[in-house]
Amino acid sequence: MSVAESGPSGFRLVGGWLKEANTRFAAWFNRVTPKGLYPRSLLIIVTPMVILQSVVAFVFMERHYSTVTRRLSAAVSQDISAVVALYGVLPRDKDFSALRSIAWRNLRLKVDVLPPAPLPPPGPKPFFSVLDSALSREIGARVKEPFWIDTVGRSNLIEVRIKMEDAVLLVFAPRNAAYASNSHIFLLWMVGTSLVLLTVAILFLRNQIRPIENLADAAEAFGKGRDVENFRPRGAREVRRAAVAFLEMKRRIERQIEQRTTMLAGVSHDMRTILTRFKLELAFLPDGADTEALKKDVDELQGMLEAYLAFARGDPGEQAALTDMGQVIEDLRLNAERDGATAEASFMGPPLVEVKGDQLKRCIGNLVNNAVRHARRVAITGTRDARWLIVTVDDDGPGIPEEKREEVFRPFLRLDDARNQDDGGSGLGLAIARDIARAHGGEVLLADSPMGGLRASVRVPV
Repeated sequence: MSVAESGPSGFRLVGGWLKEANTRFAAWFNRVTPKGLYPRSLLIIVTPMVILQSVVAFVFMERHYSTVTRRLSAAVSQDISAVVALYGVLPRDKDFSALRSIAWRNLRLKVDVLPPAPLPPPGPKPFFSVLDSALSREIGARVKEPFWIDTVGRSNLIEVRIKMEDAVLLVFAPRNAAYASNSHIFLLWMVGTSLVLLTVAILFLRNQIRPIENLADAAEAFGKGRDVENFRPRGAREVRRAAVAFLEMKRRIERQIEQRTTMLAGVSHDMRTILTRFKLELAFLPDGADTEALKKDVDELQGMLEAYLAFARGDPGEQAALTDMGQVIEDLRLNAERDGATAEASFMGPPLVEVKGDQLKRCIGNLVNNAVRHARRVAITGTRDARWLIVTVDDDGPGIPEEKREEVFRPFLRLDDARNQDDGGSGLGLAIARDIARAHGGEVLLADSPMGGLRASVRVPV
């Protein structure tokens, strides 16, 4: 019973361990592999080719090169053992001409008989040589006398010395007779062909990846409110479909914005006509407390109407251009001081940024105006690096509770104690600021300020 009860828990334990190991391996693999589509595609192409070549080279070296070399070394060793046997049975003439003649004519070996002497000390062994090990093994198996071989000294000959009782046999054998000398040609052909194919694959893959990169750049530029110039569908069928879908989406969005702008322009014209009529009628009324109150209401209504229309329209006509953000921040500081606040400003990094200058100035200006209404001191700080433009507005006001910081971005929302509450305001200041930042591909975030109040940060890509 206890074994049955422990079985499922053991399986769960092993399953949990395997799941954790798989998660760690996946995290490590994602960390070490490249992130881009082009290097990943190259990795997919290069890795199997390298593995295939390695396997083919290993099998070739093991099954062909090594086997052929062993067999050729065995044949040369048999010839050398035959020379040793002939030395023992042939008559000992003065210059051993019979031995030399038989060895050269029948075995293609150069043989010489040296006076008895000790064999040379072992020479340096090559770092990697199938011939040296195979030939030493084969000669040792067939010749019982002490011997010494040199496969390094001469490039085209192998030198073998065999110590006999009364002499030393010196044998020279052709190197190409003892091992497969043309194997490197196969390896050169294999590597050279692979490099050519790999180069062609890289060029072809680059041409296939470029349309995807162009599509991503066009989508990013359109998301930032910039013009998408000279973009047309290219590449494979699936990439062309995605590019055509992007262009259709772009046309629909532009058409919708144009229709909305036209409609809002008509609504604005009609309502401004009515407000103008109200102002003319109020101008003919005698001055008094009631008349002043009505004029104030009309002015407030006109301001709210302009805010609503600006929020709905979003100023789509402005094009992105190089803007001096340092000067923009300085202008906002002067405006804040004119409104009665103590303001300071600073900017770090290259000041020229390609953005919609008027819109971004309005975005940051709304944050500055919101800070001026509720604080005495305001600090505007801008930083720009290779990727981001970040502008922070700090103040020493009451701030906004953390649980309400996301709510204040909702259009027309006016909380009783919120920072977007102002006399006669429309509750659109922060909403317009976030809308402009997102139109640039960025965001507006709220946090606690080191000055004790609220920190509003605008971050847009450059």
